[in-house]
Amino acid sequence: MNWIYWIALFNTKFQASCLVKRMEEDWWTMGYRSPRIIEIFRVKDGRYGVRYIW
Repeated sequence: MNWIYWIALFNTKFQASCLVKRMEEDWWTMGYRSPRIIEIFRVKDGRYGVRYIW
């Protein structure tokens, strides 16, 4: 199992959490499975990223 990283970094944790919620709720409308594990992580410069595992 390898992590898949979302390409964008966000300035606030709230922005990253909005993406996480969208990934959890909206992927079924496009016919995709929702990721099993989704995490928000912080990089050294203070921005936030999202990574997930299928």
